Amino acid sequence: MQTTTVDVPTSDGVADAYLVRPDGDGPFPTVLVFMDAFGLRPRLAEMAERIASRGYLVLVPNLFYRAGRAPLIDLSGLADPEQRGAIFGQLMPFIRALTPEVIRRDAGAYLDFLAARDDVAPGRVAITGYCMGGMNALRAIEAYPDRIAALASFHAGRVVTDAPDSPHLGVGSVTGELYFAHADRDQSMTAEQIATLEKALAAAGVTYRSEVYPGAHHGFTMADTAMYDEQATERHWAALFDLLDRTFRR
Repeated sequence: MQTTTVDVPTSDGVADAYLVRPDGDGPFPTVLVFMDAFGLRPRLAEMAERIASRGYLVLVPNLFYRAGRAPLIDLSGLADPEQRGAIFGQLMPFIRALTPEVIRRDAGAYLDFLAARDDVAPGRVAITGYCMGGMNALRAIEAYPDRIAALASFHAGRVVTDAPDSPHLGVGSVTGELYFAHADRDQSMTAEQIATLEKALAAAGVTYRSEVYPGAHHGFTMADTAMYDEQATERHWAALFDLLDRTFRR
């Protein structure tokens, strides 16, 4: 496979992104990956390559591109729980800048970039997201149900809030299948919030699965952080590939 960094034009500038292309001529079914708060780095490239090894073309955009190309800050302390918290604090202004409207515009640009490629199969793509990327990926499939066929969200926080534009309130527009993996030790997505999300999905008639991973912490898939959980991560891979393979009937 081939892993490169590409520039994706948007209405607000240019987003740097990882593009991982399988071997062969294509065209390939496509997966859009929304990063966690720590952004583009070797762990995200490694995860994209594992997805691409199954025959999918993968795009991982830098959602913080307005602030600069990745990495924006020093990430060398991610494996230290105390440093991880401090790093997260530095990134909060970038996280808050990702409003629903910003995500909608940017997701459209990423989809346009993929649709223009000769090696991308026609039809809808799939999307997966991690931590804040899971929440923003939900916003993307809500905004583009005709262009995104499925979502897999892992240890996402703030999917359910008291805000009038809380992500869970927009699920009625979704026509594809959704999968949610929640960490049961995640204060950003409590058992009560999970129940609220599931109630909204059921009321909207959305096809979905929502699962709690026992013992897992927020960020459990990220092997370069202190939150990594190998067993939960392997379960995540099985769930993700099950969804992708069924979506694209492979």
